[in-house]
Amino acid sequence: MEDLVVAAKIILFVSIVNVWFFRTNRGTRWRAGDAGNMKEEFKVYGLSETMMYSVGILKVLSAIGLIVSIWFPALAIPASAAMGFLMVGAIWMHLKVKDPLKKALPAFVFLLLSVFIWLYSTGLI
Repeated sequence: MEDLVVAAKIILFVSIVNVWFFRTNRGTRWRAGDAGNMKEEFKVYGLSETMMYSVGILKVLSAIGLIVSIWFPALAIPASAAMGFLMVGAIWMHLKVKDPLKKALPAFVFLLLSVFIWLYSTGLI
């Protein structure tokens, strides 16, 4: 089970770093509305550029917390909780702008991975 948790942490870390550092200025099929980059996506949500950077910083810090928690397990609970909270927000934003549910799929998968890490880290599974 521990190997699955480590894999979940790595998947979340790599995915968040990819989105926020390498795909920020590119369109994907997961972006809200017809947004072609991250700034446009946050405009679709009705959120400011400052909010975009704030969310990005929180997601990256949570992802770093998850990867570091491989060696320092005490970080897993707050990092996975923060990531889960942020993913609930992402799902909510897709629902708010009436995106097709498939656009919220990555956020939903990341939420599930975060919950899995949190449950394991708290000893509930």
